Amino acid sequence: MATPGRFVLKKFPLQCGVVLPEVEVVYQIYGELNSGSGAERSAKCTNVILYPTSYGAQHTDVDWLVRLGGILDPSRWCVVMVNMFGNGLSASPSNCPAVAKPGVYFTHYDNVRAQLALIESLGIEQLALVYGWSMGAQQGYHWGALYPDRVQRLAALCGTAKTTDHNKLFLYSLRAALTSDPAWNGERFEATPDRGFHTFTQIYASWAASQAYYRAKPYLAWGYASLEDYISRAWEAGYRQRDPHNLLAMIDTWLRCDLGDNPVYQGDYNRAMASITAKTLVMPATTDLYFTPEDCEAEAALMPNAEYRPIPSIWGHRAGNPYQNPEDEEFIRGAIAELLG
Repeated sequence: MATPGRFVLKKFPLQCGVVLPEVEVVYQIYGELNSGSGAERSAKCTNVILYPTSYGAQHTDVDWLVRLGGILDPSRWCVVMVNMFGNGLSASPSNCPAVAKPGVYFTHYDNVRAQLALIESLGIEQLALVYGWSMGAQQGYHWGALYPDRVQRLAALCGTAKTTDHNKLFLYSLRAALTSDPAWNGERFEATPDRGFHTFTQIYASWAASQAYYRAKPYLAWGYASLEDYISRAWEAGYRQRDPHNLLAMIDTWLRCDLGDNPVYQGDYNRAMASITAKTLVMPATTDLYFTPEDCEAEAALMPNAEYRPIPSIWGHRAGNPYQNPEDEEFIRGAIAELLG
């Protein structure tokens, strides 16, 4: 695979009011760009799918579904996976000193404006699809509302355009788990927050999969000896690979997710939702505990061209990233194939 691309923006203004002297967006391209021919060329259509990353993930964590016969097939589509701000590859507290300062935070308005500049630098004018899971779905909604003329289709898996109050309580608990560690000095971690990581993981694992998932214990078939072994090796070990400052930064972005809260819509969330004209699939999991099917269905009703198609799954939020989960993968693959036509 080719080396990830690095796109640099100079003097990039954040929604929080800070202007960053330089900000980097890291991305990976799978497949080849097709500029179209005939009527397609005149309409400036392409075969590009934009795939923004989700909470805690980098592109290599979620690109497993970009493969021949996969949910996103690079033999037909050119998939641009873009790392959102705060994830440790694109500009983040861990790699950009200006971002690590108090009072600096990213929003999805920032993410999507930077992503627009990126695709323009690649010569891409339109997106055949924006595909996003979780925080990636949040970014997808922002694409659909802020740049409706650029987005033909939108697939929003297990995510909402506005973070609900109940979801915020989940996020507050994650932030409290990390910052209650003795290594936190009120602004930064002075050492690895061992206790914080452990508590953070316990909370996250209990919300990201459903009660039915834990009753079924699928992880025992993957070589884990017990629930505790599974949480330690599959969950905590993964999050320990992330800088805790980055985890907090992404929580701040998630908390601030509100499609109407930007200079374009000036607080009018309903108008922002109605502005999404792309053919849209809203795909929550039936057992998601924090991006609930009820919240996603309510948002689908606010968009003129949206179809609500929940994923029937016991996997909870994780159904939207169906690694080791062939049944849900097949359901999503079929829905996306239908959406793309």
